[in-house]
Amino acid sequence: MPLHRPFHPAWTLCAVLLTTAGAATLAGRWMLQHSLAEENLLAHRQVSLYAQALAQRIDRYRALPDVLALDPELRAALVSPPAASAVRQLNQKLERANGASQASTLTLINQTGIAVAASNWQTPHSNVGENYSFRPYVQEALQQDKGSFYGIGVTTGEAGYFLSRGIHDAGDRIVGLIVIKIALQELEREWIQTPDTVFATDANGVVFLASDPAWRYRLLHPLSPSAQQAIERTQQYGNETLHPLQMRILQSLDQGGELVHWQTPALGDKLLQAVDLPETRWQLHIIHDVNSSHAAAWWAASAAGGAWLALALLVLYVRQRQRLSALRQRSREELEALLQQHAQELRTAQDGIVAAAKQADAGKSQSLEHLPQGVIVVDAALNLVAWNSRYRELFRLPAGMLKVGMPVEELYRFNARRGLLGRGQQSGSELDGAIERRMQYLRSGQPHARESEKADGTVLEIRGNPLPGGGFVTSYADITSYKNAARELRSLADALEKRIADRTQDLAEAKREAEQANRSKSKFVAAAVHDLLQPLNAARVFASLLRQHVPDGPALKIASQVEGALAAQDDILGSLLDLSRMESGQMEVHWADFALQPLLQQLGNNLGVIAQEHGLELHVVASQATVHSDPVLLRRIVQNFVSNAIRYTRRGKIVLGCRRSGAHVRIEVHDQGPGIPESLQTEIFEEFRRLETGHQHDRGAGLGLSIVQRLGRLLGHEIGLRSELGRGSVFWVSVPLAQAAPSMAPPLQIPPQNAPQHDAPLQGASAWCIDESAEASAALAALLQRWGCSVPLAGNAQAALAALAIAAPQQAPQLLLLGAHATAAPVQDLYQQLCQAWGQRPQAILVGDEHDAALRRLAADRGWGFLRTPVRPAALRALASQMLLRRGDASHTSESGESEAPAQ
Repeated sequence: MPLHRPFHPAWTLCAVLLTTAGAATLAGRWMLQHSLAEENLLAHRQVSLYAQALAQRIDRYRALPDVLALDPELRAALVSPPAASAVRQLNQKLERANGASQASTLTLINQTGIAVAASNWQTPHSNVGENYSFRPYVQEALQQDKGSFYGIGVTTGEAGYFLSRGIHDAGDRIVGLIVIKIALQELEREWIQTPDTVFATDANGVVFLASDPAWRYRLLHPLSPSAQQAIERTQQYGNETLHPLQMRILQSLDQGGELVHWQTPALGDKLLQAVDLPETRWQLHIIHDVNSSHAAAWWAASAAGGAWLALALLVLYVRQRQRLSALRQRSREELEALLQQHAQELRTAQDGIVAAAKQADAGKSQSLEHLPQGVIVVDAALNLVAWNSRYRELFRLPAGMLKVGMPVEELYRFNARRGLLGRGQQSGSELDGAIERRMQYLRSGQPHARESEKADGTVLEIRGNPLPGGGFVTSYADITSYKNAARELRSLADALEKRIADRTQDLAEAKREAEQANRSKSKFVAAAVHDLLQPLNAARVFASLLRQHVPDGPALKIASQVEGALAAQDDILGSLLDLSRMESGQMEVHWADFALQPLLQQLGNNLGVIAQEHGLELHVVASQATVHSDPVLLRRIVQNFVSNAIRYTRRGKIVLGCRRSGAHVRIEVHDQGPGIPESLQTEIFEEFRRLETGHQHDRGAGLGLSIVQRLGRLLGHEIGLRSELGRGSVFWVSVPLAQAAPSMAPPLQIPPQNAPQHDAPLQGASAWCIDESAEASAALAALLQRWGCSVPLAGNAQAALAALAIAAPQQAPQLLLLGAHATAAPVQDLYQQLCQAWGQRPQAILVGDEHDAALRRLAADRGWGFLRTPVRPAALRALASQMLLRRGDASHTSESGESEAPAQ
């Protein structure tokens, strides 16, 4: 039987490690590029917004020089030298104009470059009388009617942007100019609020505005000799030394983005995005951190490497089992073949011995000489009749000892005296017994076979057969080599079995280590994603608030795009968290019998609005079915189907309904999208697989259907689809029907759809927001304050306990928002301490992970509300309003919290 050629263990280990590293590298690179593209798009939008604000600030003052250039008093002062009183009036006029426009400085300059009047005429650094003819904005205005220039003021020492306009006399000749200086330092203070570094460069690559003062007056690239001379000649940046920035471009991205390694200053790898300001020949840059992209790449590499390593170990384990099974089969077949061959040889030899004995009994003893065995023949009286030379060689008998008619008993006694009838020393009675047993074999006339080992290790196979008419023939075959071969085969078989056991144990240990590493990776991913979700949730809430404070137009569109990008990032991290929970076995299943209609109706209400925003119609078919499943996880599956249908359907209708199939019901989602090719219908259920035909900027991360399939396996529900190109797709999940009627309690704790949407209960109410994340507590406080609720405290538990020292019992809030990121015990203890200090029990809302069963049980037992993260503003407003409305009835409920608030 052919065997698989064994691989050397070192080569096998190298191949596994190399392929694992390759899979991890490919996955990490793909995720890095994908995340960098998303970060680059976000940075481009952000720097475009800053560029728009800068351009608007300059445009705000651009018309002022044009208006002042038409003033007859300014023109008259340039045509003929004004008197001292007239100069004073001009200074006051420019001072009033500067105060109304809130510019930095207004200056009137004559044809020779001398400042005739200025708005800062009363300051120690007045421009009046100074010569500015060397400044480019003066030369450009006198030659081209208008000019612009950014630089440090030679008189005031303050930087600004100069806009100049020529003033014409009655003959349309330029007799001077009016110049306005615009201070842009206020923009720098606005840029400081962002964690990124924002800076502006002029046409020569000199940084003149920056959110970080250390970046100001640095060179993005070396200056040419002509540019260096122009800067020195015009005293553009005064006495400032221009230090170069050292960087190396690692990768070019879309929309002008670059991945740059900064050497001076030592920032490491950062994303650099820039936009042009055409009217000023400036560029606005933003340096964006890419740590989140590297973290996402590391998670993807870890997941791919762990999956590939587990697959490789499984393949090696299967191949080893196949190889060992083949080795066992081959050894068994070889041993059986050897035994069959030996048995056949023995049968042939036995037949030859019997035939030779017959011939010898007939007087033809020479026929025994050709036999390989030693043979003796005795007659009915047990006397020797014939023998061959091989017999004499085996027992080393003296020449002439054997004679025809010699009693065979005498031969036995001769061999016994030499120790050839057994191993070791024997007494006389033992020898007599051994001889008697052999004689009895001959007298009985019965065939016999046995093995005998001599003192020198030779093993003889002895076979006896009776002859017709009396007598006996006995053959002695030397089977020592066969016995040695059998012992070697047994040794090999034992060694092989030991190797099999050792290799199986090694593979089992490697599998356990791989599983432990995978569990550790899953726990790390879950913890890291959980930490990242907290600031992202806060950012989403702040983005939602931003949309309420910006006017309609481009700013509102950008705010909506920021909120959408944060929501997409939140979805990706949430999906990664779900995957890690399922891989580590931390996702619990809570089985229940419940009616499907509330679940379908709630999905229709929530997702119907999103469908309308995409120009689609979501139709829900009513169902009376009652099923047995986990209501929360089943809702996740169906919601993912409907969300994908909305994402990939450009026009038409989406239908959500049920179909009975024996003891199961199939929940189906029909869409009129582009359809899915048959070759991709299996791949779309893999991680990071998605179609490229969805709505722009809304195609997901390719994790939704992978999570659906895993949830289906966890619940034991079959997941399937059917699709036709150009006609649409149908995704479905098969759920078992309930054996009995469901309990009266609703399966999903969902706030009623007709919950009050006004903020009347929140107006004038008081609330505390307590969360270990400062961003999360601040975001919740901002939402409540927008709805008219006062929030005296928004901080962590330590801040809340510290506030008790100065808060009187009557200052207890009406509502407590408690964030829980660890266990339920600290939250409950904190609530007890606050209530004891206040002497009151305000209504409480617990904010935590929806998969944490302990937190949900705590909220239900205590009568608190429960909000899952990320917090949706509408859900918070509805639940907070309900909790405050119930406050009037709180005195009629027990402290054990038997009246339970709906959980979100």
